[in-house]
Amino acid sequence: MRKDEVIGPLFAHMDPDHPQHVALWLAEVFGGPDRYTRERGGYAHMLSQHLGKHLTERQRRRWVSLLMDAADEVGLPADPEFRAAFAGYIEWGTRLAVQNSQPGATPPLQAPVPRWGWGVAPPYQP
Repeated sequence: MRKDEVIGPLFAHMDPDHPQHVALWLAEVFGGPDRYTRERGGYAHMLSQHLGKHLTERQRRRWVSLLMDAADEVGLPADPEFRAAFAGYIEWGTRLAVQNSQPGATPPLQAPVPRWGWGVAPPYQP
């Protein structure tokens, strides 16, 4: 991310542990342990990291693209149900991040970490 021409400037001065923080957030969102909440401060902390950043749609799309590539590289499940749920959350969350990063945005300052489900489709049978 740091080397990317579109989003690199956003990540240039971030904590080197940022990828781990994103992983903790995503694990909690998808029903894993609440480590992001316990260790990082939950929703309020995540929100504080986006306020005033003036994220653009181009940056959002690039981050989504790189994150989906990373999901492939680390071997996240490739089944359609998992990937649809994962992509759905990433789209929803990044669009909120862009909205919340704009001047004058007034998102709720306190909220629970979202819990993302798997939808209603039956398991894929190849």
